Amino acid sequence: QVQLVESGGGLVQPGGSLRLSCAASGFTFRRNTMRWYRQAPGKERELVATITSAGGSTNYRDSVKGRFTISRDNAKNTVYLQMNSLKLEDTAVYYCQGMDSWGKGTLVTVSS
Repeated sequence: QVQLVESGGGLVQPGGSLRLSCAASGFTFRRNTMRWYRQAPGKERELVATITSAGGSTNYRDSVKGRFTISRDNAKNTVYLQMNSLKLEDTAVYYCQGMDSWGKGTLVTVSS
């Protein structure tokens, strides 16, 4: 069965960095577009970044452009989200999505 397992969340100060990872299994990872979403407390889940199957195309929501980078390693069946210059408003549970499936999420807290 499809499994997506996120890791790398934690507590970071404003301006800091984190790298999220999502390990995928149970499907042909290299053929699938992968996405990162996030859900802040009291808000709806929102799309953060998308990467196509070969990694040739990426897209970001405006609020993270220039700060976040999505990438993938098809040999490791893993997608990453490098988050730099983190802001308080980036606090959320971050979810990996692909093959119509979701991970359980990893919490990112940006706080001074």
